[in-house]
Amino acid sequence: MFEASTKIRVRYAETDQMDVVYHGNYAQYFEAARAEAIRDLGYTYKDMEAMGVIMPIVELHVKYIRPAHYDDLLTIKTILKELPTDHRIEFHQEVYNEKEKLLTVGRVVLYFMNAETMEKTVMPSALLEKIESYFK
Repeated sequence: MFEASTKIRVRYAETDQMDVVYHGNYAQYFEAARAEAIRDLGYTYKDMEAMGVIMPIVELHVKYIRPAHYDDLLTIKTILKELPTDHRIEFHQEVYNEKEKLLTVGRVVLYFMNAETMEKTVMPSALLEKIESYFK
């Protein structure tokens, strides 16, 4: 299992009139945390695009448990529970506040796609080698 954590502070513009993080912002939090998790492995989305691989989101599931508020420092955990073996990668994400209370959980599925042909492909081998070490 691979796990990474990213911290994000809630900005005023991300909250609604009720002082609660607007639900649509969680997709951006999840994306930022996924990008940092991949960076922790020594790669970036930009690197993968240079290799001719893009990663569109095909599923996004979110469960809101408790609200986050302006100026909260959130910790977003990004977890790979399974080693990707084909064109699909599934990220599980958990959002915690500073009191370590679970606020939100999400599951995001992306496909590895050839940027030129838009056909499904597999994870770049160099990235797969890095991730495999977490599943031994």
